[in-house]
Amino acid sequence: MSKKQLALAIDLNVCVGCSACVTSCKQWNTSGSAGAMADHDPYDADPSGTFFNRVQTFEVGSFPNTEVVHFPKSCLHCENPPCVPVCPTGASYKRAEDGIVLVDYDKCIGCNYCSWACPWGARELDEFKKVMTKCTLCVDRIYDESLDERDRKPACVLSCPTGARIFGDIKDPTSDIAQAIDKRNGYQLMPEWETNPANHYLPRDDKNFDQHANADKSKDEEQK
Repeated sequence: MSKKQLALAIDLNVCVGCSACVTSCKQWNTSGSAGAMADHDPYDADPSGTFFNRVQTFEVGSFPNTEVVHFPKSCLHCENPPCVPVCPTGASYKRAEDGIVLVDYDKCIGCNYCSWACPWGARELDEFKKVMTKCTLCVDRIYDESLDERDRKPACVLSCPTGARIFGDIKDPTSDIAQAIDKRNGYQLMPEWETNPANHYLPRDDKNFDQHANADKSKDEEQK
């Protein structure tokens, strides 16, 4: 187990589902040292391509008291990643120095075992290169000393217009991410699966939802 664990905390209270994180991830990883991601015939009837990050949008509540939730999803860089032990070539691995889970493209044979083992669906096979792709936390960027220190963060973090993505070492109690998780009761997805995801989610504030519900209740009482 690594002493340091880099990760993301996603603030669901301020994510607006703009997908800036998705497009910036695509842009950086198409031009970064990890190599271009395949996008063949992206506007055709049968497009092919991969994404390291996606945003799912859904509605919660019961009509008329409903709200839209935007839920970004990428590799969670688990402490106990199920994708690692199933890899027959050792291509899927977790770095000891910072806890980032990566794929060695030179060893990957595109067998899909890691993708099937991942409970989050966070890996996508590059059909053109026949290798598995996933979020790298922009490992080729965060350690690049040619960049200003403020720019040594994942592309998705830098591009988020609402500051919904926090990056850092969750094992450092003084870090912004660790403090945000502590103060906001950040949570892991499906802890009962014992994968111990490094990425956390900061829960939505129910105040807005309660205000909508109370406003509708007041209107009903006035009509009576």
